[in-house]
Amino acid sequence: MTDNDLTVYPILLAGGTGTRLWPVSRELYPKQLVKFAGEDSLLQSTIKRLPPVLDPEYVKVVCGQRHFHETAKHIENLGLKAEGKLICEPSGRNTAPAILLAVLHILAAEKDAVLCIFPADHIIQNPDAFHDRLKAAIALASDGYVVTFGIQPHYPETGYGYVEGGKKVSRGALALRRFVEKPDLTTAQKYIKAGNFFWNSGMFAFKASVILAEFKTHQPELLRNMQAIFAVDKSIAKKDYDQLADISIDYAIMEKTAIGVVLPSDFGWSDIGSWKSLYDFRGKDADKNVIDGDVMVQDTRNSLILSHDRLIAANHLRDMVVVETADSVFVSDLENSRDVKSFVARLKDQGRKEFQRHRCVYHPWGIVKLLEHEDNYAAAELTVYRGASFELPSQTNSTYHLLVLDGRAKISTDSEDKELRSGEAITCHATAKANIENAAKAELRLIQIELTNGADD
Repeated sequence: MTDNDLTVYPILLAGGTGTRLWPVSRELYPKQLVKFAGEDSLLQSTIKRLPPVLDPEYVKVVCGQRHFHETAKHIENLGLKAEGKLICEPSGRNTAPAILLAVLHILAAEKDAVLCIFPADHIIQNPDAFHDRLKAAIALASDGYVVTFGIQPHYPETGYGYVEGGKKVSRGALALRRFVEKPDLTTAQKYIKAGNFFWNSGMFAFKASVILAEFKTHQPELLRNMQAIFAVDKSIAKKDYDQLADISIDYAIMEKTAIGVVLPSDFGWSDIGSWKSLYDFRGKDADKNVIDGDVMVQDTRNSLILSHDRLIAANHLRDMVVVETADSVFVSDLENSRDVKSFVARLKDQGRKEFQRHRCVYHPWGIVKLLEHEDNYAAAELTVYRGASFELPSQTNSTYHLLVLDGRAKISTDSEDKELRSGEAITCHATAKANIENAAKAELRLIQIELTNGADD
């Protein structure tokens, strides 16, 4: 609680796709759901660093509808109930609509509240320093300021936008003078020398009533349009949400507000926006390499090498990035690894699935991992969550063969119910309805082979 007993809500923005971290981050499995360091996803790490200043029970996560179920699973794996914590966007319209949507949800339940806005895909190395700044930001927000966290720069980074601070306000904050775009190196060096320029972190704090008034003043059309389609008890149609302005909170509000302050912060922040930034963040071995997965190196230095499915043998590399997944490999020099974004655009233009999804596809009931696919058959490994079930897709002229690897499956068709254990199999014609239920208390694993065009004759 704040001094005036307003509830403080952490609002996590989890709608990005992380194209600069392809091939690990994909449209259907974006970087906030990925485990880049340790056993937690970036989303989970963001939630776990909130206490003791903020209560995770008050967390709200703004995410895309396509990521709803997997985001909920990540929250529940932390021991929290996901119900009531997710706010779904039918499409991505940048940070201003996402934040405004969260504000309207909060004000539908509270007369007012303090909102702390955090991207769900950032890393903070010094939680104690973060908590100290967080307390100051909440106090400033309670006093009616619109607060942005400005990261103290330690080198002239050209990949971030900057915030310029002015006169001192209170609690260490400076009046917000202006936002500036990503600078060239010479300009960035001038910013560092000036001492009142900070990296734009994308983290904010403000009262819900205050930011709503700012939207009314500076973005009246966006506010009217959002209020016209908003309802607490039903989802917004994609066609309506697509009509909203695609605009960042920086352009929409922060560059226009007269009550903005920047809170200088130094808590080991990184937005993990590229393979280079992940390399800079991660711990390194004696040869300054970041190695993860099944990797063998020889005479290799200053490189980031990540393996997910196969062995990587790296010889005589310098300042390189090598990232392997089941269906794609990305290789680049470290300094220009941000250019991976252009490959994602080309894959999308060519209609290739690699830009959008991994071989693993996540569903509310479980996971489908594609093992092999040819014209007349497809093989996949299925994981069915405890207590979950799904229906085999109905296909013309197809047959499914199912083999239980682990667990116990209840197969229900129009003609029979059958229970299968590990090592047992069944054949189902795809023209008939077949429901697969996990009948045990652990996860169910199956191999599914789909044959088409008479290939099973």
